[in-house]
Amino acid sequence: MTVDATLTQAATRPVAATTPPPGAARPTGAAPPHDDAARRAELAAFLRSRRERITPEQVGLPRGARRRTPGLRREEVAHLGAVGVTWYTWLEQGRDIHVSPQVLDAVARALLLDRAERSHLFALAGAVDPVPGTECTGVPRALRQVLDQLSPFPAVMQNARFDILAYNSTYGQLMCDLDALPEEDRNCMWLAFTHPEWRARVVDLDATMRVMAAKFRASMAEHLAEPAWKALVARLTEASPEFREIWARHEVVRPVSAVKLFRHPRVGLLELTATSLWTGPNPGPKLISYTPADETSRERLEQLERLMLVPA
Repeated sequence: MTVDATLTQAATRPVAATTPPPGAARPTGAAPPHDDAARRAELAAFLRSRRERITPEQVGLPRGARRRTPGLRREEVAHLGAVGVTWYTWLEQGRDIHVSPQVLDAVARALLLDRAERSHLFALAGAVDPVPGTECTGVPRALRQVLDQLSPFPAVMQNARFDILAYNSTYGQLMCDLDALPEEDRNCMWLAFTHPEWRARVVDLDATMRVMAAKFRASMAEHLAEPAWKALVARLTEASPEFREIWARHEVVRPVSAVKLFRHPRVGLLELTATSLWTGPNPGPKLISYTPADETSRERLEQLERLMLVPA
């Protein structure tokens, strides 16, 4: 990878050498030298702590018989993030080097940082996050408006990994209270295999889990080296015996539209037709709408929308 021109020069200076060259003016608003050193030391400690908590199995790496380091090795993080081993080592040592947002983004993904941890990483590095946390990462306002206009029909935006990127109010209550879930759990695979309320509302749960796992495997073929995909598989494997058994079958299917049955505790049985609309040239982010297959289901969706305004 190409490293900024200042990298090699800065990396040759001792860690404690934070005083500007004679005659150099410190930028307006810049932190004092001792603050810079403290921030780099905190960044180094934070990176080490995040690296040491991740097992090789979580990111699809072999453990090996002679591993002494808790968690991942530095070179493994560098490999996962596609950054130089020497460069990552300097960063974790608190060296006074230039840190680009693009490399910080790669490191954040390699270390499986959640939104709060990612924000902390960029703050410690004194950099601006190119993908800041928002209410709906990666979904433009125009598509959110489309989702809202589809109510009372449930609609959701998903990526190929089944992460729930955005949803309208009806979908938010169809399977469970999505607003009450932490963002890292808003994934349909995770919910289908581990969330009791979500699972109770799927009428044919066994078939649904098999189809979802098969779709996930087919999509993962293009993302085998990506840590986030490996981490989700590892998390599901640890949490769900059903997932372990189904995943071992190596089944794959192509996405198709289908009529699905849901049982909501307040409105009853819903027969809905799922239709996927891809928002890009590749089968990645997509809008999934659920339209009623019969008049009874239409009336019950309208009832569900009204009930959302009344406490249970």
